[in-house]
Amino acid sequence: MQFRACDGGLIIWLLLVASVPLCAQDLSYSKSGHLSYREAANPAKAKAGKWSSLQQIVYVSFASSNTRYAKEQVPQVPIQSSWQAHAWKGEKIHTQLLVWTKKNLPVVNIQLNDLKSSRGAVISASSIKARFVRYTLADGFVEGCSQESSMKHDSLLTEDPIDIVDEIAVAANSVQPIWLSIEVPADAAAGMYTGTVTVQAGKPVTLKISLQVSRHVLPPPAQWKYDLDIWQYPAPVARIHDVPLWSDEHFRLMRQYFTYLASAGQKVITANIIEQPWGLDHVHFDDPSLIKWTKKKDGSWTYDFSLFEKYVSFLMDCGIDQRINCFTMVTWDLGFIYYDEASGGIKTDTLQPGSQAYAQFWEPMLIQFTQFLKAKGWFNKTCIAMDERPVESMQAVISLLKKVDPAWKIALSGDTYHPEITDDVYDYSLASYLPFDKEILNRRKKQGKPTTFYTACGEPFPSGYTVAPPAENALMAWFAASRGLTGYLFWAYNTWNANPLVDSRWKRYPAGTLFQFYPGPRTSIRFEKLVEGIQDFEKIRLLREQFTRNNNKAALQMIKEMLAGFTMEKLKTIPASVMLDKGKKILVRLSAL
Repeated sequence: MQFRACDGGLIIWLLLVASVPLCAQDLSYSKSGHLSYREAANPAKAKAGKWSSLQQIVYVSFASSNTRYAKEQVPQVPIQSSWQAHAWKGEKIHTQLLVWTKKNLPVVNIQLNDLKSSRGAVISASSIKARFVRYTLADGFVEGCSQESSMKHDSLLTEDPIDIVDEIAVAANSVQPIWLSIEVPADAAAGMYTGTVTVQAGKPVTLKISLQVSRHVLPPPAQWKYDLDIWQYPAPVARIHDVPLWSDEHFRLMRQYFTYLASAGQKVITANIIEQPWGLDHVHFDDPSLIKWTKKKDGSWTYDFSLFEKYVSFLMDCGIDQRINCFTMVTWDLGFIYYDEASGGIKTDTLQPGSQAYAQFWEPMLIQFTQFLKAKGWFNKTCIAMDERPVESMQAVISLLKKVDPAWKIALSGDTYHPEITDDVYDYSLASYLPFDKEILNRRKKQGKPTTFYTACGEPFPSGYTVAPPAENALMAWFAASRGLTGYLFWAYNTWNANPLVDSRWKRYPAGTLFQFYPGPRTSIRFEKLVEGIQDFEKIRLLREQFTRNNNKAALQMIKEMLAGFTMEKLKTIPASVMLDKGKKILVRLSAL
């Protein structure tokens, strides 16, 4: 382990195998300042006979956004030269285009055009984006959180990162997906819009778009009620871009990533209040504290909150401003790291929650932290957060916090349901396989307490793994709606491994567990589908409110029956895409009422 001091506090840098420096030949900055890279070699080989038997040299077609298409396989899709879509005003929709070719294409690019209605209304081409989807190495689900064996660390190339380049070369006998999205302006006139997109792939291929815009308006993400909590991390941004931690350049780079997260409706700031909250062996990356703990030579303590203040203010300015979850008073290894002035170095105390030593360690800090948060006006939106900790530890933390200030809030993501503490936990997220007691759930919702679910590396489905069916990420919000929950939690947004764009695997967890967003910044199929589901959740909420006001019992019954079809048990036999398509068709009908 190596330590260094940076502005704002003591930072721990873990030198583990999975966090080796990036290779210069794999990642580099282009003239535009974006990170450019080469994809990994494909472990699978194209079947030459399949490609040579194609009648055309190049094909271009619309395709489903719910399917990942293998780079080396001829797509088994009908040629579709048009896309019919429905959207609310203010909604972002998407689909895929596929280009596949028998010969090398030195340059493929896309021309976007305005969409126009018969009444002269226009959705500008600036509201439409077409991005090339790239391929990254991944593995399948084996044993969840214990994928240690190299024999099980199988590799395959799967499409997921959505790139930020304007053109791309496509090799012979391969597939190039394109992610096409339309952000419908909130002030667009309702009606049918038509237009075209032209793909230059050796020759121009023009495809048609027909978009029916509903009279309904989806509010901006800051007004969404869905509780999205994807834990975000500052240090990996500095590491992947090779800039000093907490430097002005680091904050400039973070703004791009976290503003995009805010645009998905993110509600919570992830804020470390102790070094390495998940211990030294659970994670592969440096995970520094925003608070500098110093034990003075005389045994007293000082706490520097300046970096916490700067970082939280920065995240709020990015648009993430509703809650602050502080990790953690119960680290995974029960090790608590601080700077010891007497020895001039780092020390770690191992402390058991509930012990006198634990209380003596935490209580002075909590008293000052409480005063600081109240002075900033942040106390009421701040939680002390724990992740999958035993109920005895939780009870000890709750007791200590209430002693300091009875108004302290607690957050917990739990892999075991503890109904005995549910009234004490403000922000409660349970693993996807655990149900809340119905009476407790209803009481929590009436009290306005975030009550969500999460998925983790131990679950084969639904998941946000790199190889998972894209529709599964959209289904997260549908499952929340069907179970009466307020949202979804996921670890993590950006705990990148050494070279995530090229290889999304890590030895311990299924590929994709560590992040849903890529360096660049680059979004992903997974992240875009997650947002798609959140928009559906909001549409269901708004329609339910409308039908309740209008006393439309038939429509409310339709919603109830629609959501009854969204259970995780059904995913064992029904593909996620089938479930999602069925629900969306019903939503279109409900939107017309």
